[in-house]
Amino acid sequence: MVNRNGFSGGRGSSCRKAGVSAATTLMRNARIALLGAIVLLGPRHAMAKPPTLIALFPPGAARGQTVDVEATGTFDHWPVQGWVEGQGVVIRAQKAKGKLSIAVARDAEPGVRWLRLHDAEGATALRPFVIGEMPEVLEAEPNDEPQAPQRLDAASVTINGRLAKPGDVDGFAVSLLQGETLVADLAANRALGSPMDAVLQVVSPQGFVLAQNDDDVGRDPRIIFDAPASGTYIVRLFAFPDKPDSRIQFAGGSTFIYRLTLTTGGFLDHAFPLAVGREGPQEVEAAGWNIPESARLLTIPSGDVGDLVRLFHPSLTGTAEVRRVPFAAGVENEPNDLARPQSIASHVALSGRIDPPGDQDAFRLTLRKDDRRVFRVEARALGMPLDPVLRILGADGKLLAEADDTGRNSRDLERSFTAPADGEYRLVVRDLNGRGGPRFAYLLSVLAPGPDFALTLPADRFEVTPGKPSKIAVAIQRKDGDVGPIEITAEDLPAGVSVTPATSKPGDASARSVTLEISAGDGACPGPFHVTGKTAREPRTTRVATAPIAGFDAKTEWPWLTTRPGAAASKK
Repeated sequence: MVNRNGFSGGRGSSCRKAGVSAATTLMRNARIALLGAIVLLGPRHAMAKPPTLIALFPPGAARGQTVDVEATGTFDHWPVQGWVEGQGVVIRAQKAKGKLSIAVARDAEPGVRWLRLHDAEGATALRPFVIGEMPEVLEAEPNDEPQAPQRLDAASVTINGRLAKPGDVDGFAVSLLQGETLVADLAANRALGSPMDAVLQVVSPQGFVLAQNDDDVGRDPRIIFDAPASGTYIVRLFAFPDKPDSRIQFAGGSTFIYRLTLTTGGFLDHAFPLAVGREGPQEVEAAGWNIPESARLLTIPSGDVGDLVRLFHPSLTGTAEVRRVPFAAGVENEPNDLARPQSIASHVALSGRIDPPGDQDAFRLTLRKDDRRVFRVEARALGMPLDPVLRILGADGKLLAEADDTGRNSRDLERSFTAPADGEYRLVVRDLNGRGGPRFAYLLSVLAPGPDFALTLPADRFEVTPGKPSKIAVAIQRKDGDVGPIEITAEDLPAGVSVTPATSKPGDASARSVTLEISAGDGACPGPFHVTGKTAREPRTTRVATAPIAGFDAKTEWPWLTTRPGAAASKK
């Protein structure tokens, strides 16, 4: 599991330099100190700007690999330092501006890690860096024509590439045996934030298209191809802009970065069920392609491993996430059509599949008059292609309510419901367009609303100057009743930084928003931190504030604090 403690190198009483080992030479320390003195004394300190980071290339690396990475952005001061979420990744700035060395430990957890670069002026926005499990290569031009693709030495490899210019088409030749199943999976828009809507194809050496896919995982394509005969096949890709414009051509540019995974081995798409209870170790099924029997079951670790568990297996490419819930969890059991609805508890997380196409899953539950429930169906948020629709019926089959998308930017759904009378009720889940299949999985949650709250920060970066306390606004969303006073503070603060906590009280303006006051002494360190809220009443509930990650449908619990030099430090 990822240890989400912020710095990859651990914590100490002095400023931590993520990616700088204990064996750093005395000479390098002197150079860094001299650079810091020049920055503080020179007039350009007042003119310098925080660094910016647009993209990384390559955007990932295999476990046990060290790669040279090009950081695209602006860097007034070099070298910068790096911070990465979790353990097992070390970032070092090379001599040339914009060049990094990123080392990934052999036991690092695979998947997306969020990364920042920072200097004395501030920190960049978070950007993803993907840790893979297979050998990795770089795309090599020219590879546009079907007759001249880039030839790969193995059928199982991850290619880090870029559609570098408008009209660019990248092709890769792979040898397959008759009957082999090739998984071709592209990560670009969803995982890397690349502004591309890609198309993926498998073609013959003569250029005939044998398979094609556009959107499978969000805007990223995936192809499952069974080789009809032994021979060479070409996997090629091109893209349109993710925001359509008036140009009639394939799109490309410096930020059109991708990771193309090709494998005839085991590929993990998701785990089923999608949610489990908290009562001890459990096993879930690995769902995907070419899964060997030895990797069919994945074990969920016991203990306090968080609400979201990332699973992987050494025999499989890819990762899966499973939700842990503090109440009952179940699985859909066929047949469960309208004539034979499956009985479920009135407070449950139920994993199901719409399979085959046109399938409708029906469930029945018993409620008393005025019982309140929240019905939630998640699929797209879990990487599934299902566009869920939920119907709520009475025991007589009369339609009481119907729910589709939660909002403009979400195709998942949530619907509050109050039972009008004692009796049985039916919940019916289907796909909006009548589609279905093994990947059309969903998580149906039936929740009994109770008092709760959530905390949100307006940004993921803040700054403080010694002698000039900074204020951080924390928005509070109170849900389904009164949780009473909430004690809000900042935790895991960098060395030399302190906080004045605040209390949110129901019934006044602080119920919706409070302000934390952050103070720093001269020599205080920059770094990540947490904002947490805890109810004053027993049993005490703790929630961690989240901040949006710019350019991604994701949030972080690790905002960044930049510490400016105070008056005393400036004189020195």
